[in-house]
Amino acid sequence: MKPLQEKLGRYDAPQKAKAAGIYPYFRPISSSQNTEVLMDGKKVLMFGSNSYMGLTNHPKVIEAAVAATKKYGTGMAGSPFLNGTLDIHKEFEAKIADYVGKEDAMLYSTGFGVNLGVVSALTGRGDYILCDEQDHASIIEGRRLSFSTPLKYKHNDMVSLEEQLAKCDPDKIKLIVTDSVFSMEGDVANLPEIVRLAKKYNASTMIDEAHGIGVFGEGGRGVVNHYGLTDDVDLIMGTFSKSFASLGGFIATDKEITNFLRHHSRSYIFTASITPASTAAASAAMDIMIAEPERQAHLWDITNYALENFRAMGLEIGHTSTPIIPLFIRDDYKTFAVTHDLLEEGVFVNPVVTPAVAPNDTLIRYSLMATHTKEQVTRSLEAIEKVFRKHGLIK
Repeated sequence: MKPLQEKLGRYDAPQKAKAAGIYPYFRPISSSQNTEVLMDGKKVLMFGSNSYMGLTNHPKVIEAAVAATKKYGTGMAGSPFLNGTLDIHKEFEAKIADYVGKEDAMLYSTGFGVNLGVVSALTGRGDYILCDEQDHASIIEGRRLSFSTPLKYKHNDMVSLEEQLAKCDPDKIKLIVTDSVFSMEGDVANLPEIVRLAKKYNASTMIDEAHGIGVFGEGGRGVVNHYGLTDDVDLIMGTFSKSFASLGGFIATDKEITNFLRHHSRSYIFTASITPASTAAASAAMDIMIAEPERQAHLWDITNYALENFRAMGLEIGHTSTPIIPLFIRDDYKTFAVTHDLLEEGVFVNPVVTPAVAPNDTLIRYSLMATHTKEQVTRSLEAIEKVFRKHGLIK
């Protein structure tokens, strides 16, 4: 056996979980991403999706994707830098820029690629990138590729952020990058204070709205819009794989920055463009979010209902105030076992274990969609209470 295979062959955590019958990943679904999905011919309540607006199977979104495919084909076969720019790409870029209140926007083929290509390209040697310790993996990877000095501040801790800013050379570029809504624990970044500190230390800000758009702000425009900070935040990032019911992502900012990124962002230049279907689907989803504010209102109604009930059960849910609700278990094996037992009860949730979180922070990630009914939420709450009591997680 070659050294590579020998080394990697020692990784056997999945095999152990499978042998115990609690392996929770790559579970095949044989239906659309809805509030109920089919798994092994059985209907299961879906509380593990990021489709916060519940638009992945909306007729208008599907029709838009089909029409774009018929007109433009299935793929671009090239990057936007070369042969991969369509008129609908440019139209959607202008539409996004207007939606989030910025001069310009760029489309990427994945949300991960946005953060990878933007964070790594914006700053250079001698500059600084300041990140929240719980930022998404895509931000972390972008920071790793940068030649700038990385500085990490404690999660949502503004004293820690200021301490890091004070370390920086005042004449160098300082870029603060943070999620608006943190994807695992559902808490919201303190954007007003981040903006205040950025102004104080002459720093720039980039906000990842992957889990904020659709949920917060007028017409689902995100947390930046919610706080009225659009003019104060330099770059707004978003993904299409969540509320936009598609695949891809964007960065919205001023034209000086997009001009630079179009010619230096490697995950933009060296990746095939977002497909016509994905572009048209995301555009249609945006129209629905703007036209149907009742979706957002209902999402908040059932979110508050779920939060109240989890607190009444005595479950530990951290500092969340969003449709992302962490149910802390703090044990890898038990997290897998609870996930397995909930699926047996007809409820799909996501386990979050090491290394995604620290060993004592493992949790079940329960997430809501605007298309969930109160009755479906109630059924899931009953199943969760039953399983958590079985495992001694409710006193």
